[in-house]
Amino acid sequence: MSDSRAPETPLPLAFDGRPLAGWLGRHRRALILAGLTLVAYTAALNRVQALLWAVAALFLATLAAGVVWPHWLVRRLAAERSGPVRAAEGEPLQLTVTVHNRGLLPRFMVELVDRLPFVGAAAGAPLAEVVLGQVAWVPGGGTRQFSVTLQAEKRGLYQLGPVGLASSFPLGLAEARQGRNAGLTSLVIYPRIFPIVALPLRGTPTLIHRGALQLPEGAGSSEFCGLREYRRGDNPRHIHWPSSARNAELMVREFEPLASASLCLVLDCQAGAELGRGRDSSFEVAVRIAASLARYATGNGLPVRLLGAGRQPLEIGAGCGELHFQEMLDALAVVAADGDTPYAQMLEQAAAALTPGETVISFHNEPAVPGGGQATLGALAQLRQRGAHLLSLRFVPESFTGATAWGSDGLTGGLMELGARVLPVRRGDDLLALFNP
Repeated sequence: MSDSRAPETPLPLAFDGRPLAGWLGRHRRALILAGLTLVAYTAALNRVQALLWAVAALFLATLAAGVVWPHWLVRRLAAERSGPVRAAEGEPLQLTVTVHNRGLLPRFMVELVDRLPFVGAAAGAPLAEVVLGQVAWVPGGGTRQFSVTLQAEKRGLYQLGPVGLASSFPLGLAEARQGRNAGLTSLVIYPRIFPIVALPLRGTPTLIHRGALQLPEGAGSSEFCGLREYRRGDNPRHIHWPSSARNAELMVREFEPLASASLCLVLDCQAGAELGRGRDSSFEVAVRIAASLARYATGNGLPVRLLGAGRQPLEIGAGCGELHFQEMLDALAVVAADGDTPYAQMLEQAAAALTPGETVISFHNEPAVPGGGQATLGALAQLRQRGAHLLSLRFVPESFTGATAWGSDGLTGGLMELGARVLPVRRGDDLLALFNP
C-alpha cells in the first residue's frame, strides 16, 4: 500500500484524455461572463454613465467570486482513499475516502471524483471518472470521512486514482480541480469461483501408499499387495481381522494404488481467439472455470498444473494445497488473451511434461471453421497417445458472437473422435449447474 500522506504536487485530472476540451467545458460560463464584463466596460468607457460602470463592476465582482472562490475551496485540501487491496469478481467493494482540510478556514461544497478502471469494465465501457460523493462542510484543520460501495465488476489488476477534489461553489461559473493520489492505489480482483462437486477424473500411476491414503471417488482403483503389522496412523478400515486373530496382533492390508487423479489446465491466451467482450467473453468465462477447477483440485488433494502463453507466460507446475491455489489464483487474476503462441503449441508443451493418466482440460475459443482446427486436434491426439484423458470445454461461437452456426463445428466432431469428453459452454450459462448436473 502506498504512503497515506498526500503528495504536495497536485496531479492533473484529465480522465477523458482531452484536457483542453475538459477545461473549456468547465469554464464555459466564466468565459461567457468575462465576455459580458468586457462589453460592459467598453460601453462604460464610450458613454460616461454611472449605471454602466455599476453594471460592469457587478459583472467583474461576480466573475472574480465565481472563479477565485472555487480555487480557494479546493486549495489546502487533501483526499485519501482506503479499502481492501484484494476483492472477488462480482462482490461488493467498500472504499473509504477521508478529506483533510489543512487550512485554517472551513471549506464548503467540495465534490470528490475518482479514477476507478474496474467500474464499467464488465461491459467493456471506456475509462471514466466516478463521482464518489460531496462534502458539504470541512472545518478548518479538520477531516470528513465517508464510504462508498461499488461492485468489483471484472477480474484484473487495476491502478486507481488520483482522487479528484472539485468545486464550482458558489455560483457554478467555473470548476476548480486538483488530484492527489494517496492511500490505496492498486486493487487486485480475483476471478469469481463457483463450487464443483465432482469431475470425471481418471487415474495416474503413483508410488505405493500406506493405508491412510484414500483415492478420489472415480479416480481409479488400488491393488492388494500383501499384509503387514499395524502401524500407528494406518486406516482402521484396512485391518484384516482373520489374520489379526490368527497372529494375535493387528494386521492390515497393504495396497499399491493403480491410479490417483491429477489435472492439467491449458488456457488459450492467443490474441484474437477470444469471443465476445467484457466480463462474459469466452476468455473471461474460461478463466472463471480454470479458477474453479483449481479450487476443486487443491481442495481435494489432487495435483494440478496450469499453462498459458500470453505476454506474461503462465506456467505453474503441479502441486496441491492452499499456497499452490493462491499462486494459481494470483496468476489467473491478471492473465490476458494477448499472446501470439498458437494453442496447439501450448498443448504440445503440456504433452512434453505429461504424466500418463493425467486429465488434460482444454479450452477451445476458436471459431468454427472448415477443417475444425487441425493443428489443435493433432496436438490433442499427441496427448492421447501419451496416455492423457481429455476433458474439452468448447465455447459455442454463435452464443458469444452470433456469427457462426454451432451445427457446422468440425472441431467438436474431431474432439469426440479422440475420445474426449466435450462440454459445450454458451454465453450466459449457469456454470454451477453446468458442472454439477
